[in-house]
Amino acid sequence: MIKNALWLFALTLFALFIFLPSYTRLQDLRQKNVDYSKQIEALKQRKIKLLEEKRLLETDPAYLEKVGREKMGLIRKGEVVYKLTPAVHNAEKK
Repeated sequence: MIKNALWLFALTLFALFIFLPSYTRLQDLRQKNVDYSKQIEALKQRKIKLLEEKRLLETDPAYLEKVGREKMGLIRKGEVVYKLTPAVHNAEKK
C-alpha cells in the first residue's frame, strides 16, 4: 500500500514538473492578451478623436483658425501679439 502511494506521489510530482511551466506560460500569455486588448481599445479611441479633429480641420474654418493661432502662432494682418511671461522672482532680495 505504501509502495502504491509512493508511486502515485512520484507520478503526481512528475506531472507537476511537466505541466506547471506550460501552465504558467499560458497564464502569462493570457495576461499579455488582456494588456494588448486594452492597448487596442485605447488606440481605437485615439483614432476616433484624430478622425474627428481631421474632419474639423477640413470643414470648420473657426476650428482651423483656432488651431492655427494656438499651435502655430499665426496672426491676422494688422494684429499685434502680446506674450505674457510670468515674472521671475529672485530668492536673494537686497
